[in-house]
Amino acid sequence: MTHVETRHAIHPEHAKGMDTASLRRHFLAEDLFADGEIRLVYTHYDRFTLGGAVPKGQPLTLDKIEETKTPNFLHRREMGIVNIGGPGRVEAAGQSWDMAQGDVLYLGMGSGPVTFSGQGRFYITSAPAHRELPCRLVTVDEAAEVKLGAVETSNKRTIRQFIHPLVMESCQLVLGYTTLEDGSVWNTMPAHIHDRRMEAYLYWGMEPEARVLHLMGDPQETRHLFVANEQAVVSPTWSIHSGAGIGGYTFIWAMAGDNVDFTDMDFLQPEDLR
Repeated sequence: MTHVETRHAIHPEHAKGMDTASLRRHFLAEDLFADGEIRLVYTHYDRFTLGGAVPKGQPLTLDKIEETKTPNFLHRREMGIVNIGGPGRVEAAGQSWDMAQGDVLYLGMGSGPVTFSGQGRFYITSAPAHRELPCRLVTVDEAAEVKLGAVETSNKRTIRQFIHPLVMESCQLVLGYTTLEDGSVWNTMPAHIHDRRMEAYLYWGMEPEARVLHLMGDPQETRHLFVANEQAVVSPTWSIHSGAGIGGYTFIWAMAGDNVDFTDMDFLQPEDLR
C-alpha cells in the first residue's frame, strides 16, 4: 500500500502568521513509518519527496504514483534511501542490495520500480534528475566523516556524508546524517540558510519520550516545532534549521536545489536571530 500526501510551498510572509497547528501541518511529517505501508510526502519545494517504507516481513514496491504523471516514480528522478531499522533489502534496476542499519543506497534516474523487504525501516528521499547515474550502496564505513563543534558549546557532533561530491556523484540530491555526542544537544549551530536549496531533516535514534526543539522560520521571525523520533521537518530555502534535543539523537539531512556544494550556506550567529 502506498499513500502520498502533497505539501505546497509556503511564502515566508504567510508563515509569520501561522499558529502551532498550521506550522505542524505544513512543515512537519509526523507519521512516515507504518507497518506494511509506503508513505510519501510530495513537496513543491524543488519537487523534493520524502517518506518511509516498512515492509515488516512482506515486500513493498514503489512503482507509479499519480503525483509525478510518469511511467514510474524514478522515471525522471533519483533517490536516496537510509535504513534506520533492522537488516533489509532493496531491489531496483535488476539489482539487489542488502542494507544494514545506517547504510545509504543511491538509485539513479530510470531505475524503475523499487521493492523493499526484510526488517528494515527505510527512509526515502527523492528529487528530480536530469541524467542517469549508477546506483550505489554506501555503507557507514564508506561515508566521509567531518567532526565539528565542541563540548563547551554543547554541539560536538559527527557529520557523515553519503550522497555527496566527496563520496559519489548525483544530479542534485545531497544526503548524510549527523550524530550528537554524549552531553551535546545543539545541531547545526550556528544556524544557516541556503537560498539555492531546500532541506529536510529526519530525527532518528531518540527515546519515545524525548523531543527535539526544532527552530525554523525567517531569521528575524523564528518559529519552533517540538519533534519526536522518526518525524521529519521540511525546510524551505528561506528558513533556518537548527535545534536542541533531549538525550542522544541523529538527524538525517537531505537537500535538493541548484547545486551540490555542501558548503553553500549563509551562516547566522545567535546574536543575528530573533
